[in-house]
Amino acid sequence: MAHYTIEMPCSEASIRQLKIGDTVTLTGWLHGIRDATQIHMFDKGRQTKFDLNGHAVIHTAPNVRKVEPRDDCPAGYEIVCVGTTTSMRMERFTSPLMSREGVRIIIGKGGLGEESRNAFNCIGGVYLAIVGGTAALETTWIDQLTDVDMDDLNPESLWKFKLKEFGPLLVAMDSHCQSMYDEVQASAEQNRLKALERMGISV
Repeated sequence: MAHYTIEMPCSEASIRQLKIGDTVTLTGWLHGIRDATQIHMFDKGRQTKFDLNGHAVIHTAPNVRKVEPRDDCPAGYEIVCVGTTTSMRMERFTSPLMSREGVRIIIGKGGLGEESRNAFNCIGGVYLAIVGGTAALETTWIDQLTDVDMDDLNPESLWKFKLKEFGPLLVAMDSHCQSMYDEVQASAEQNRLKALERMGISV
C-alpha cells in the first residue's frame, strides 16, 4: 500500500499507478456533481462551461449559503458543509463523464458497478471512497467555492472547489479491474451462509 499526493488536473499515467488499498490526497481543484447535474448533461444535452479534463468529481449536493460575492466567496456562495452521497445510482454516468468530459477520478460512498469498472480500466480512472458521516471533516479540506455552473439545478449544480489537501482517500476501485467491493461482497456472503448454518437453515 502506498500514499500519493496528486495535483488536479492529473494525467492518465498518475492514475494508472494507483492500486486498491492505496491512499490519495488531492490538491488543486475538485468539482461537485450529482444526479440532476448528470441527467441534464448527458440526457438533456447541456454543456458545462468547466473544463473537466483530467479532473476529479465528488458526488455531492453541498449545503451552501447565498451571499454577496466577495474575495473569499467569488461565486456568491459560502460553504456550510460539503458531504458525499451514495454513488451507485449514478453508475450509468461514469463512462460518459470519462469519455466525453475527461474525468479521471470519482469520489463517493458505497462504490460503483461493472460498467464503471470497465470504464476505469479502458479509459484510465479510479474510484476514491469516503466513509459516511465525515462531511464535517471533508469540509475542512476545502479552501473555497470558486465557481458554479447550471445553478438553476441548485443544490445539484456543478460546483468548483479550490482545495487545501483533500484526503487521505482510499482507492476502492482502480484502473486494473480491481475493486475492494468484491471482497466486501464475498465476505458478506460467507457471513450470511454461516449465520444460516447456525440457525439450521440449509441453502
